[in-house]
Amino acid sequence: MEKVRIGLIGCGSISDSHLQAYAANPQAELVAVCDLNADRARQTAEKYGVPGVYGDYRELLADPDIDAVSICTWNNSHAEISIEALRAGKNVLCEKPLCKTVDEALRVQQAVLESGKQLQVGYVRRHAANIDVLKRFIDAGDLGELYYAKASLIRRLGNPGGWFADVERSGGGPLIDIGVHVIDLCWYLMGKPRVVSVSGNTYRKLGNRSHIENYDHYKAADFDPSVNTVEDMANALIRFENGASLMVDVSFTLHARKDSAQIAVFGERGGAEIEPALAISAERHNTILNLDPQLTTPGFDFVDSFKREIDHFVRLCQGSGENMCPVEDGVEMIRILNAVYRSAAEGREIRLDEEE
Repeated sequence: MEKVRIGLIGCGSISDSHLQAYAANPQAELVAVCDLNADRARQTAEKYGVPGVYGDYRELLADPDIDAVSICTWNNSHAEISIEALRAGKNVLCEKPLCKTVDEALRVQQAVLESGKQLQVGYVRRHAANIDVLKRFIDAGDLGELYYAKASLIRRLGNPGGWFADVERSGGGPLIDIGVHVIDLCWYLMGKPRVVSVSGNTYRKLGNRSHIENYDHYKAADFDPSVNTVEDMANALIRFENGASLMVDVSFTLHARKDSAQIAVFGERGGAEIEPALAISAERHNTILNLDPQLTTPGFDFVDSFKREIDHFVRLCQGSGENMCPVEDGVEMIRILNAVYRSAAEGREIRLDEEE
């Protein structure tokens, strides 16, 4: 089977995760990288031994030797680049979120249909090893019908700054950056039920807290503490047509004692904690059981999950398997995120079923 020739667009911090995974896949060949910052593009190419270097993504897309692209740019460019890549005959792995608006998402979906090419949305948590294990329990009916989920990703000092903190480029703050991961994961595990309503809140109280000293945190490649137009934190209650519900809260900055990650789903026959580590609860013979699956990494393994995500994409490009993260799921997630922001802005519940 021929190798899949890969071009990467956007050499910011997340691109390393893509590039490392491609470099480790014997069925992939990195042939080009592109970035608006010429020096960063050259440095990335040298680091990974990539022959092609571009400053304009359109030139990269015009290269007939490229089969597929990873899009790792600002959120506000995802739709435009995805559409042009699909029209150029490339398969696409687009980092989450798919884009900023529902209109953009629908245009990307149409481009997928017209092109006949693959578009995989970068929902990396779906590919985690602990999720693969849990999904087997769910699919076998061991947890029964899942009717409730809750997800919380709390950073007390975790605003990356740079484009992440610029609402025009990012589309929002922690909700669209990290909230998208856990909302999608719970929705996926619950069987992707149809959303009927969303009620949400966003808060801008603390800013990026760049005055804090003696405590390190992740910073974007273009970190600039003077820019911050996104929310500090967000929470939401999402209701589904089948009666199930999801509660979520996420933050970049919050007066919390520590960073935390807590994700859980609950069904009629059992429940499961996903973060901080996979654990399953059930009952048998009138007795409650706590089950601890024996996994090398029971929680979310960032590096391994990206490897699994990239491996899945390469197989798709070779015509093997079914897309775990299709464009339709990306569209639905943008509907949900936009509804949370709209609910917060208007101070009311948003009925998605009445808008369809």
